Amino acid sequence: MVDLKGQYNKIKTEIDHAVLDCIQSTAFINGPDVQKFATALQDYLKVKKVIPCANGTDALQIAMMALELEPGDEIIVPSFTYIATAEVIGLLGLVPVMVDVDPITFNLRKEDIEAAITSKTKAIVPVHLFGQSAPMEAIMQIADARQLYVIEDTAQAIGATYTFKDGRKQRVGTIGHIGCTSFFPSKNLGCYGDGGAIFTNDEALGEKLKVIANHGQIKKYVHKYIGVNSRLDTIQAAILNVKLKYLDEYAAARLKAADYYDQELAGLPGITTPVRVADSTHVFHQYTLKVESNRDALKAFLEANSIPAMIYYPVPLNEQEAFRGIGKVIGDLTVTQSLCKTVLSLPIHTELTTEEQDYIINKIKEFLKK
Repeated sequence: MVDLKGQYNKIKTEIDHAVLDCIQSTAFINGPDVQKFATALQDYLKVKKVIPCANGTDALQIAMMALELEPGDEIIVPSFTYIATAEVIGLLGLVPVMVDVDPITFNLRKEDIEAAITSKTKAIVPVHLFGQSAPMEAIMQIADARQLYVIEDTAQAIGATYTFKDGRKQRVGTIGHIGCTSFFPSKNLGCYGDGGAIFTNDEALGEKLKVIANHGQIKKYVHKYIGVNSRLDTIQAAILNVKLKYLDEYAAARLKAADYYDQELAGLPGITTPVRVADSTHVFHQYTLKVESNRDALKAFLEANSIPAMIYYPVPLNEQEAFRGIGKVIGDLTVTQSLCKTVLSLPIHTELTTEEQDYIINKIKEFLKK
C-alpha cells in the first residue's frame, strides 16, 4: 500500500546524516531535534503550540486528560473510524457516543452530531478520514453554541487545508481546541517507528499538554498533574525534520495519483471513486472506492494478481466487543454499515508510477468484465 523503501532511497543521504548526527550526539531523549521539529511543524501548520509525543493514540489521550473530563462525560465520535479514536475515551472512563457518517465523505455530519448531544456531552472528535477535512465550520458552530470541546483527529490528513465561508484558510488540526496526529510510518508524514504530536492555539492549554505528556512534571521531581510518559524519540524527530520539508511534495504526488485513478476509473459500473468537497483539500492518505457488489471478490482478485488492497474498516466501532457496556450508539448507523461492506482502498503513495497504476486499473476492469 506504501513504498517506504523507495521513498527512503530518494532522501537517503539526508536521513542517514540526520540519524547519525543524533547517535553521535547521544541526545536520545528530548534532544535538540525534538524541539527543532516542534518549531518547524508549528511554522508549517501556523499554530501556536506543537507538543511531540510517542504516538497518535497517546496524543488523543493526553488531549482528553488536559481538558479534565470526568468519568461518565460523553464524547461524540464517528462510528466509521479506527479504534484509537474511541479507545482512549473508554480508557479514561468516558463514554464514546458513536454516530453515523456522511455517505459521500465518510466524515461526521452536522445533523448526526446535533442528534447525539445531551447534558453529558463534553466534546466532539471529528476524524479527517482518508485525507479530507470534516465540515469544521459547522462543527465549530455547534461546539461554540453548546460550549463543547473539539479535538481533531488529523492522523490521516496532516497538511490538508480547510476553507471557511469567508475565505479564511487553516490547516486541519489547528481549527478545534486541540489537534492530534500520528507519525506511524505509513502516514503522509511518517517516521521510522512510532510518533505523534498534539497542536493547539491556546498557549495555557499547550503548556498543560506538554506537562501531562511528561509525567505531569512542572520541574524535576515536582508533579502538578497525573500525567503519562509519552515522548517522541530524538532519532524519530530527526527523521521527521527531514521529511517535513517534503510533505507538500508528497501530497502533490498522492494527488497526481488520485487524479489518474479518477480519470481511468470514472464511469465503471458499480464503482464510486472518492468525492472531493469544495471546502477542503484532499491529501489522499487512502484512495478509497465504494464497490456496490462483490467487494470481497474484487479484493481477492487484486491480491491474487499481486496488488495489495485494504478494507478500512471492516468492523465499525459500535460492533467492537471492547465497547460493549461502555459506548452509546445514536441511530441505526445505516451509512456506516453500508461502508463497512463496500469500501476498498487501492495503493496510493509518493512512489506510485503510472505503469503501476495502469496495471491496477486494468485488473479492476478485467474483474468487472467477468
